[in-house]
Amino acid sequence: MKELSLNILDITENSTKAGATLTSILIDEEENTLRLTIEDNGSGMSEEILRGVTDPFYTTRTTRKVGMGLPLLKLAAEQTGGFMKVESVSKDVDPVHHGTKVEALFYQDSIDFTPLGDVVSTVCTLIQGHPDTDFYFRHRILNQQKDVLVELDTRQIREVLDGVPLNEYEVIKWIEEYVNEQYSGPQDTE
Repeated sequence: MKELSLNILDITENSTKAGATLTSILIDEEENTLRLTIEDNGSGMSEEILRGVTDPFYTTRTTRKVGMGLPLLKLAAEQTGGFMKVESVSKDVDPVHHGTKVEALFYQDSIDFTPLGDVVSTVCTLIQGHPDTDFYFRHRILNQQKDVLVELDTRQIREVLDGVPLNEYEVIKWIEEYVNEQYSGPQDTE
C-alpha cells in the first residue's frame, strides 16, 4: 500500500467485521520512529488463525483466497528495520476480555518508509461507514520541531449529539475540521 493510512483502514475494517464495538487507533511519532497500534474488542482470533495472519496466502475471507492487509503492514515495517506483532484473544477463550491488538514499528529515516498519508480522511471514512462503532484516535508527535497531540473519541461525541447519527454529513464535516484544527493549531502536550 502506498500510505500507512490505507493499512489502518484495512485493519480497522477487519475489526468492525469481527464485531468490535470499540477500536483504538494510536500513532506515536518520536524522533525517527513511528509506532502504530490498532486495538479492538472484537471476537478475536483462535490460535490457529493467529499463527497464519501474516501469511499472505492465508485468509478467513471467502471472497478471495489471500489476505494481504497484515502481511503488507509487516513487510512495510520490516523494510524500515522495524517489526509488527499481533496479539489476539478469542471470544471463545475469554468471553469478557477478548479482541485483537496489532502493533507495528517503523523507522522514518529509512528510504523504505511508507508515508502515513491522509489519516484524517481514513478516520472520517471509518466513522461514516460504521456509525454504530466507537473509535478512539490518538496521534502523538514528539520531536525537535514540534509536540502535537491529536485526539478524537466518538464516545464523547455521541454523548453531546444525543441520538444524532455520527454519519450525518454535518457531523462528519465537523469531525474532519476538529481533527485538522488539532494538527494545525498551537499545541501544549503537558
